[in-house]
Amino acid sequence: MLIIRDLKVTLGGRTLFEDARFQINYGDRIALVGPNGSGKTTLFSIILKQREADAGVMERDEWTMVGHLPQEGEAIGEETVLDVATGRVDELPFLEKRLHELEQAGDVSSPEYLETHAKHDALTDPQVETKAKKMLRGLGFVDFDFDRKAREMSGGWIMRARLARLLVMEPDLLLLDEPTNHLDLLSLLWLQDYLKNYSGALLLISHDRQFMDEVVGEVHEIAEKKLIAYTGNYSSYLDQREERYEQQLAAYKNQQKEIASLQQFADRFRSVNSKASQAMSKLKQIERMELIAKPLAPRKPFRFQIPQPPRGGQRAVSLKGIHMAYGANQVYSGLDLTIERGEQTVLVGPNGAGKSTLLKILAGVVDFQQGERDLGHNAKIGYFSQHRAATLDPERTVLDEVLVSAPLMREDEARGVLGSFMFRKDEIFKQTRVLSGGEKTRLNLVKFLVDPPNLLLMDEPTTHLDILTVESLTLALERYEGTLIFISHDVHFIRKLATKVLHINAGQVTPYAGGYDYFLEKTGALDDERAALTAA
Repeated sequence: MLIIRDLKVTLGGRTLFEDARFQINYGDRIALVGPNGSGKTTLFSIILKQREADAGVMERDEWTMVGHLPQEGEAIGEETVLDVATGRVDELPFLEKRLHELEQAGDVSSPEYLETHAKHDALTDPQVETKAKKMLRGLGFVDFDFDRKAREMSGGWIMRARLARLLVMEPDLLLLDEPTNHLDLLSLLWLQDYLKNYSGALLLISHDRQFMDEVVGEVHEIAEKKLIAYTGNYSSYLDQREERYEQQLAAYKNQQKEIASLQQFADRFRSVNSKASQAMSKLKQIERMELIAKPLAPRKPFRFQIPQPPRGGQRAVSLKGIHMAYGANQVYSGLDLTIERGEQTVLVGPNGAGKSTLLKILAGVVDFQQGERDLGHNAKIGYFSQHRAATLDPERTVLDEVLVSAPLMREDEARGVLGSFMFRKDEIFKQTRVLSGGEKTRLNLVKFLVDPPNLLLMDEPTTHLDILTVESLTLALERYEGTLIFISHDVHFIRKLATKVLHINAGQVTPYAGGYDYFLEKTGALDDERAALTAA
């Protein structure tokens, strides 16, 4: 389907790829992994012919239709959600215009014409609207949303609608860049099941290791300016990568030992007439060797000792008779809930059920119409939402923000924690006002970890974090001795941390006194919801 040979790419004076090779066959499901800035998105842009490599060859089957989901996107104009999912307002007119241009130029046998025609056919299929609605429901939309103006919705919802359009088109090669970032848990599980049975090939960039474990059959790692292929899912890749490193390190050490032995003989006997020729032979033997470079150790998650919060009362927080509505939309009616000290609770349920609203009620950041919220003794509360920029002083540096949050922390310790959350070298001296949204999110996570409250409320804390950073966060929270309540769509993160599950649906909150797997065993609620979406 697609072959890349002898690839060389430089970006900003830095070489990302040198003599790299890559191949995708029909039906392959491949995860592309590597640290931030290693070239994952750049490789996507080369496959999409959005940029040219400095050297190398890319061969693509002329019949291959390629579909791509970027990380971000906004709606413009008056198109509805269904318009976005069917492409009839923007994508279809563009395809028709391009087909006309190619036909006028007599270029009707080119790969571009064939691919454009295939996309046009997919979006003019008589069943396109039915298929689009099915995909939208699977990704968390309800029928009421179909005729809503897309621009009224968040960027995350617009990305879901664009993902629906991509699935409607059914490209032969599907390129997905962080597709789970904007999905809730239920929508993620639907997409996971859908991709398992997808007929085309898949090339995926993701920070969600459980998602990759379920979906992919190969992992290609960008390392040492090459693309190194591993067979199996992400967990298998981690094991194989460790074995490969140990083998390379052993080979390097054995060669260095041999070189040292040859050099020692030469140094000892080069001035001895009877053995001078042997000494020179040993030196030539060293010169003829193909030297093995010392392998770089695989990056590992950063571990640090999280300060323990002040001890709170046995009851961390309780709600009694809570009535909460947004206008005519009644979210909770008479809700009673008690959270005990030390519980690590995950909120799960379908989109729009009220998970984020419940977290905000517990945090005290929204006003409810009726009922009582009672914090436990000595409660120190911390609320981490997706919009934490206002908590940062725009004139402070990244390092200063951490040191102000934890006055007893040494600067070298602060630098270490920041490094584990991808703030390295001079980046720690940036003022917070110039940070990107993702950087502000990461900085706020660090501030929580170096000075944790004893009641920590977190809404999708792993979004926009790479896998190692998620692992660093997980390791830190595993050592956390306070009370944790969180929302996440990262199943691996949930399984590692949750000791209790609150299932939220239609205003009802049902507790399960066990982890996520216990919840799945004890209730068919999630399976019922998934089945309903799949059948929709």
